[in-house]
Amino acid sequence: MQLFFEIELITADGLNLSVNAMLDTGFTGFMAISKQDLDSLDWSFIRQEELRTAQREARFYIYLGKVLLDRREYEIPVYAGDEITEVLLGSEWLKILPLLVNYQAGILTLG
Repeated sequence: MQLFFEIELITADGLNLSVNAMLDTGFTGFMAISKQDLDSLDWSFIRQEELRTAQREARFYIYLGKVLLDRREYEIPVYAGDEITEVLLGSEWLKILPLLVNYQAGILTLG
């Protein structure tokens, strides 16, 4: 089952870019994104970190990013890597926001 949410990434210049993000409960951070997608965001680099993925050990670059989710702005650490193909929301969100899924009614909300 794949759950997608529309979120907005906020660039360093304050522009909002609307993207679809997939909830990945196997990822324990807030958000992961393709490294090449970061160029247009101009977020501040924090550090790099080696992490184990389902496939292997991989190097990730961590940036301080801003996102708009459920009409609220969040400043969060964002993992960027070459192997990431889409924007991923991790299980860290489930610690602070409720998740509601109702397939019959077609309702999916995070927040």
